[in-house]
Amino acid sequence: MEKGKIFLQTTMINTEGLFYPEFKEKNNYSLETKQCIENTLINLMKNDTTVSRPGMLLGKIQSGKTRTFIGITALAFDNDYDITIVLTKGTRALAQQTYERLKKEFEDFKDDDVLQIFDIMTLPDNLIDYELEQKLIFVVKKEANNLRRLQKALFETYPALANKKVLIIDDEADFASIGFSKTQQEIYEINVIAGLIDNIRKELSSADFLQVTATPYSLYLQPEDLKIDGTTKTFQPIKPAFTGLVPVPDAYIGGEYYFEESEEHDSIASHIYEPISSNELLILKKADGRRFKLEDVLTSNKISSLRHAIVNFIVGGSIRRIQDKKKGVRQKKYSFIVHTEQAKAAHEWQETIVTEIKDQLKRILNQNPILLNELIQESYEDLIKSLSLIESYIPSLEDVKYEVLTALSKDYLMITKVNSEKDITQLLDDSGQLKLRAPLNIFIGGQILDRGITIGNLIGFYYGRNPKTFQQDTVLQHSRMFGYRPIEDLSVTRFYTTNDIYDVMKKIHEFDSSLRAAFENGGQDKGVVFIQKDDKNKIIPCSPNKILLSKTTALKPLKRLLPVGFQTGYKSYISKTITEIDQVLEQLSTNDEHPFLIDVDQAITIIEKIKSTFAEDEGNQWDDAAFISSMEFLSNNTDSKHSGKVWCIVRKDRNISRVRKDDRFEDAPDTPTGQKSELRVAKQIATDIPALILLRQNGKEENGWRGCPFWWPVLVTPANTKTTIFTSKSLD
Repeated sequence: MEKGKIFLQTTMINTEGLFYPEFKEKNNYSLETKQCIENTLINLMKNDTTVSRPGMLLGKIQSGKTRTFIGITALAFDNDYDITIVLTKGTRALAQQTYERLKKEFEDFKDDDVLQIFDIMTLPDNLIDYELEQKLIFVVKKEANNLRRLQKALFETYPALANKKVLIIDDEADFASIGFSKTQQEIYEINVIAGLIDNIRKELSSADFLQVTATPYSLYLQPEDLKIDGTTKTFQPIKPAFTGLVPVPDAYIGGEYYFEESEEHDSIASHIYEPISSNELLILKKADGRRFKLEDVLTSNKISSLRHAIVNFIVGGSIRRIQDKKKGVRQKKYSFIVHTEQAKAAHEWQETIVTEIKDQLKRILNQNPILLNELIQESYEDLIKSLSLIESYIPSLEDVKYEVLTALSKDYLMITKVNSEKDITQLLDDSGQLKLRAPLNIFIGGQILDRGITIGNLIGFYYGRNPKTFQQDTVLQHSRMFGYRPIEDLSVTRFYTTNDIYDVMKKIHEFDSSLRAAFENGGQDKGVVFIQKDDKNKIIPCSPNKILLSKTTALKPLKRLLPVGFQTGYKSYISKTITEIDQVLEQLSTNDEHPFLIDVDQAITIIEKIKSTFAEDEGNQWDDAAFISSMEFLSNNTDSKHSGKVWCIVRKDRNISRVRKDDRFEDAPDTPTGQKSELRVAKQIATDIPALILLRQNGKEENGWRGCPFWWPVLVTPANTKTTIFTSKSLD
């Protein structure tokens, strides 16, 4: 093969030109990243990409997507592309961040006059041929005025540009970018922005279209002929012409860490989540002297989680700064986010509360040192739980106290309210990232904080957005703690939200992971199954736009589905039903130690009886509809001779507690290890049909129950499960 050439079928690219070799050396691309960059360009050149059928570069949030598409841009310039148009989300801050990043990456080429970079809104109207013949990069917000300005530049001011070879990169491509937006009438209309983008692409002589995203929406994976009932329009899903996956190194910290590894009790991730009460969020919504008095910020139980979170942040940041000093390296600056509401009035009230906490902490330095010591010690003991799980220097309590007192007395803590584009633009540094001006920085605000803005050294996140309004891209983009994080930072990182919100975020992580797995396995060609129950109790296909993400269950191989956080009814109400379940299982089973097959209808009856023994007014409510429908679907949707059956594994005389030692609800009633482990057995036999584990708990009061035996079900999905999304509730 000729050096510097890569062939794929009939497509050939040059990898030894002017731009790409320098980027490979400067950025030290891994083999996987180089393959991603080069294969993406090959596919762009080979495929006819459009707004409705784009090339897709799929990464994870803050995982290196920008770094990768910049590499693709460099390689494209070495392969006869003349112009790259980078479309950013419609905020000045993100546009500036992207512009500054591109300027820095292509700085040498700009200085050598082989390339020019422009924000489209400041593009001069007197460019000369010397400049127009260079490689050009335009940064354009996905906003009507920006796009019309681009249109004018390409086709009126500098019409010669329309005949050049163009690469359009849609950065942070999400639901709004790809052609449809939801009106109040729930009808999908062609999006104005997408229409403008498509018009520009069509008028160019030669243009390829690449979307870069971390949120692969369900509609990407749908069959070609999907239509939406009840509308006058045909829904044409936007499916990628091809999908390139951005490599994710082991050092990346994302949803797997926060929602999967966190379930491993010996991992520092298991200490990251700390629950808060929904009542506390109400206190933080608006000022109300009848509910909460500002002077009580250091003692009131009504904001105990926020107070603990702030002190944790100060103590955690102090620990990390002591560790940096011990290593002889520059002490980093740390950040903390409070994001619970979109309303500006709420942000002002929260700023008032957090400022009062800071001021009172400073006052009690001398006035009430005992209280301050108690607060510091409480946080120190909390953080030690995770710090002790890694190999790192752990400062003494006395050293930490001294550092905290120094931080308070010398005013190391900065509190900043961020409400608007103007606010956040003023806070960006030269690289376009949020500037940390003090050793400890608390940012209070709404959605403006999470629209792709990079916030460095984040070790605390107090989050409270209403899960009823969650959308996939919104929730995932809120997760500003995703990215490349040193383990020392993770050991003092805490995430504060309600149990309900955490559970919804976990579901959305599972949803996203399932779609990503489908992409990796060629799902963009085969489609993903979306199902729901109809009014006649039949499982039917579900349109992806009708998915209500807070009510989804993502099915993938060998996943466990089970109720968590529930409470049983009282003994007098449920004893008879428990006896009935005992008798049914005795009749069905020949040996308690061995799994046995039962009809799925029999399994459904058992689950319905178990559900009736759970309290309806206490604890987390079990989505039994999703459990039953998933079991039914997985049992019937197979070519196995056991179609319509479910494996059943019964274990008795269990004494698990309702709440774990870390104050979180128990979520692992099944024993995971050992020769006779029911979970191990279930995973061995659940190949084509699901396995239902039924655990008879003694329900002792000292374990948090109500002194009556009960059955705890666990469903294990088959190893051969195809990516399936079930919704127990859809949008009308």
